[in-house]
Amino acid sequence: MEDGLKLINLPMVKEAFLYEKLKGEKVKCLLCERKCIINLMERGFCKTRMNINGKLYTLVYGNVSALESRPIEIKPFFHYWPGSTALTFSTWSCNFNCPWCQNYSLSRSPPKLEIKYFISPSELVEKALKLRNQGLCVSFQEPTLFFESAIECFKLGKAKGLYCCFVSNGYMSIEALKILKENGLTGLKIDVKGDELVYKNYCGRVNSEIVWRNAKVAKNMGIHVEIVNLIVSGVNDDEASITNVVEKHVKELGVDTPIHFTRYFPAYKFFTPPTKLSSLENAYKIAKSAGIKFPYLGNVPGHPLENTYCPTCGFKLMERFMNRLIRCNLTLDNKCPRCKSKIPIEGRIIFPM
Repeated sequence: MEDGLKLINLPMVKEAFLYEKLKGEKVKCLLCERKCIINLMERGFCKTRMNINGKLYTLVYGNVSALESRPIEIKPFFHYWPGSTALTFSTWSCNFNCPWCQNYSLSRSPPKLEIKYFISPSELVEKALKLRNQGLCVSFQEPTLFFESAIECFKLGKAKGLYCCFVSNGYMSIEALKILKENGLTGLKIDVKGDELVYKNYCGRVNSEIVWRNAKVAKNMGIHVEIVNLIVSGVNDDEASITNVVEKHVKELGVDTPIHFTRYFPAYKFFTPPTKLSSLENAYKIAKSAGIKFPYLGNVPGHPLENTYCPTCGFKLMERFMNRLIRCNLTLDNKCPRCKSKIPIEGRIIFPM
C-alpha cells in the first residue's frame, strides 16, 4: 500500500477541486462523468486521483509528460486562431481505454511521481511566452485529468494575452467545464469515437450522449468547438456509424461547427489496416449532404479536403499542408473575398508570411 503521508509532500500531489466526501472515508470524484467512488488509499479509473486519509488528491498537479510548441492546425483546430502556435503539454493516463490510442505511451501510463516531471503553471506560461506562442493547449492524453494545473495555467495565460484550449474526449463533468470556462478556456476540440456501440465496446463502457451533451453545453457557453471523428478500419468506418455521428453533429452543434474525419493508423493494441481514403471521402460526402458547411479530412497530407472552401461560392479560403496553414485568402474581417460571405473564425488569424 502506498504511503499517503509521503505522497502528499510531493509537489505534484494536491487536494483535488471536485469531489464529495462519503461515509466510511470513501470519496466520490466529480471531475468526469465516471464519478468514481474511491476507497481509502485507492485510485479511481484514471489512476490520477487517490483517496488519502478520506480526501481526494490529484497525483498530476504540474506533472508534465510532454511539452512542445505546435501549430494549432495539428490538434486539429481549423477555425480557431488559424496559423498560430500553442505551447502544448500533457500529463499521464486517461479516463477512456481505446485500444487504438495514437498516444498510448502517455495515455496508458500511470502517473510518474518523480520531481523531474514537475513544471509549475507559472513556468509553463513563461515558457509559452518565451517561445512566442499565441496560446496554451492541453493535449496528447485526456486534458481533464490535468484540471487543477490547467485552471491555474489558463488564469495566468489569459492575463498575459494567451488563448487557452483543450483537445479532449469530452467526458468531463458539467461543473468541470464551467470552471474551465470561467478561468479562460475558449477552445475545445472533442474526439467523437463513433456511435453508442463503439463507446460501449471499445472505450470502457462510457455513454456517448455525455460527449454530445458537453459539446453542446460548451458551444452554448461561448467556447469554440470543433469535432474530430477518427475513422477506424472495421470499427466505425461503415456508413451507419458515420451517419449517426453526422446526424448528432447537426442536431447538437449545427451546420457551422467544423467536423474532421481523420485517418487511423495501427497503434497500441489495434492492428487493422489504416483507414481507406475512400472511407474518409465517403464521410465527407455524408457530412456535406447533411448540410455541414465545414467538413474536413485529416492525416492525409496534401489532400484538397484539408483546405477551407467558402460554403457559398466554393472559393479556396485557407490552404493547408502537413498540419500548417500555408495560405490564407480571407479578408481581414474574415470574409470570402469573392462573395463576401462571413466565415466563422474564433481569435486572430496569424497570416502566413
